[in-house]
Parts: sequence; C-alpha cells; structure tokens
Amino acid sequence: MALDSTDLDLDLRHLRVFEVLLREHSLTRAAEVLGVTQPALSKTLAALRAYFADPLFVRVGHRMEPTTKALQLGGPVREILDQLTSLRTTHVPFHPAVTARTFRFSSVDSGMIRQLPALLDALKEQAPHVRLQIVPLDLARLESSLESGSLDFATGSFPGLSKRVRRQFLWSVSYVGVARKGHPRIGDKPSSKAFAAERHVLVYSAGTGHAHLRTERALEKALPPESIVCRVPSFVGAAVLVAMTDLVATLPLGMAEALAPHLGLQLFPVPVKTPTIDIYQYWHERFHRDPGNQWIRELFVDLFRRNGVIGGPRRS
Repeated sequence: MALDSTDLDLDLRHLRVFEVLLREHSLTRAAEVLGVTQPALSKTLAALRAYFADPLFVRVGHRMEPTTKALQLGGPVREILDQLTSLRTTHVPFHPAVTARTFRFSSVDSGMIRQLPALLDALKEQAPHVRLQIVPLDLARLESSLESGSLDFATGSFPGLSKRVRRQFLWSVSYVGVARKGHPRIGDKPSSKAFAAERHVLVYSAGTGHAHLRTERALEKALPPESIVCRVPSFVGAAVLVAMTDLVATLPLGMAEALAPHLGLQLFPVPVKTPTIDIYQYWHERFHRDPGNQWIRELFVDLFRRNGVIGGPRRS
C-alpha cells in the first residue's frame, strides 16, 4: 500500500536522514554516517518522499542529487536541527570537576604527540572523570561527524571545510630534519646536496585534506625520486623507522623534539624551503554554545598558548 502524506508525521529521525542525504549524495555513505542499514534508510526516504510529495533525491550516475524542492527545504531543516541541538545542550549544566563525559576528537598523529601529554595532565587536575577518545582522521566524513556530534572537535589544518565548521588558531608548525644519533653521514647542518643524497622516508597525506600536503610536495620537488625509498602515512611511524635505520625524515618540529630523547634522534635544519602550517581546532556551528564543547575548546587554547605557541588565537 502506498504511503499517504496525510497519514505521516515527521520526527527528528526523518529530518536527520534528509540532512545527511543532502550532504552525502549517497545512500551508502548516509547509512554509514547514521549507523543504520541501507534498507532502513530507504524506508525513511520513502516516507519523506510521500510527506513532501516530491522525489527529493534522484539518482544521477553514482550520486543522489537533490531536487529543487529538497534544496528549498535544506535551510529550514538545518535551522530546526540547530535549534533543537541548542535547546538540548545550552540548558544542561557542565561542571568539569564532576562530569564523566567522553570527548571525541580527531587529529593527525603528530598533533596527538603535541597535545595529549599536556591535555591529560590538565584533565587529571581539572576534570578527573573526563575521558578522551581519539578517532581516526577521515576527511571524507569529518564535517558530517562534527555536525552529528559523533566528533566533538578536530585539530589540524583543513582549509576545505565549510563555513558551518568554526575554527580557531592554536599554533604554527615548522619542520625539521630527523636522523638517528650516530648517523654515518648527517652532521649538524647538512648541505642541500648531502640532504638530497640521503635515503628518505616521506610522510604522505594524500586524501586527508591536511595542509601537510604542501610540505610533501616541496620535498618531492627538492629530492631525486630515487632518494625517496619509503612512504608512510604516519609521522610517528616515520620517526621510529628513522631511529632503526639510516633513513632520514622531515617532521614537525614540536613532535620531533618530543620524540628525540625517547628514540635517540638528532635534529637538523632542513636545507629545503618548507611551509609553516597553521594548526586550528574545528567544531561545528551546531555545538558552538554547548557548555562542554566550549570548556574543552577553551582548555586547548589555554594549554597551547601558554606552552609557547607562536601568535594569538585567530577566529573565522
């Protein structure tokens, strides 16, 4: 029996499905974001179509493209969901000393090395029952995860996120060369020629959307292809590999300084012009006024500005 719009009532589940489909353009990806089966999602979409008397999304190639009606509904639906989130979070008190909340955030591994020791020490003093969950970075779902609240915030440098994702400057990253202590050829300040002649492990960032890609490209331009003997997706992995071999790597300075005494590494200036990358914390507009989200963001700014971060906070 066909659904009749007069027999239907929309609830938050319907609106959330509509919003995710509008962003993801895919039933499969939307089902993954929402944590439901594809048949269940299709059933909800059928109910939405009946209620609005419109297809809402039509398949074009491999994408589900919104109809004119769906595009018109996008703004009002987001506004309803934003207001409901605000009602749910603004009036719930947050007391760091007693809360048992788990905060979930994403960061590249060099950021975790920079952040977690100081953050965990601060939580021990200020919020001993708070727990952290570090979620693997997935740029394709980063914005939707922030929007849904499955991520509280992220740190890094992701210039491609939309204006609905707020950001605040934390620190600037510069790069340094890394080799094991006692490396047979690397001295305190190798020349460009000597640096290029070494065997390198390169940290790659393709697909992450992270601004480290600029450093990766600078190194690829300066080094002969035969000198790049290994590519890894992890800064920590590259540091460990350098410590165990005669390879060299180019890593973020703060992370390299933190790991050097533990891994037996020597640091040296990179004779290649590499960019300075600004690192931000990101959160979704929907949770901007959430007291817990505000508190953890303020803690990040306080910790990393106090610990010698270059420059003050930048907002956009």
